[in-house]
Amino acid sequence: MENLKSSDITIRIGLNDNSIPKRIAWKAQDDPNSQDFTESKAVLISLFDKETKDTLKIDLWTTEFQVDEMDRFMYQTLKGLADTYHKATKNTKMANDMQKFVDYFAEEVKIFEQK
Repeated sequence: MENLKSSDITIRIGLNDNSIPKRIAWKAQDDPNSQDFTESKAVLISLFDKETKDTLKIDLWTTEFQVDEMDRFMYQTLKGLADTYHKATKNTKMANDMQKFVDYFAEEVKIFEQK
């Protein structure tokens, strides 16, 4: 196996008595500004399995995460996915179609009318 530099990203999940996330914090080893853990209310992780070609997902959010925050989080995530897809594939047509859905989503949940 090739000798590569490695870096760790740590995600710490604090659970309540019912094993539901109460606190989410993360820290990147190579981030010089990150001495401590950074608080978060939600995390979405998708990993593409090299062998099975399946996507493994971890989706967590805290008990304090509000619906309007979830709307904004989904909007920003979907927008980012459309951008990432275009960057990786150069498939402008599909990326534009994805962005149309992102715009529709924002309109339906009134993302720009929320605080």
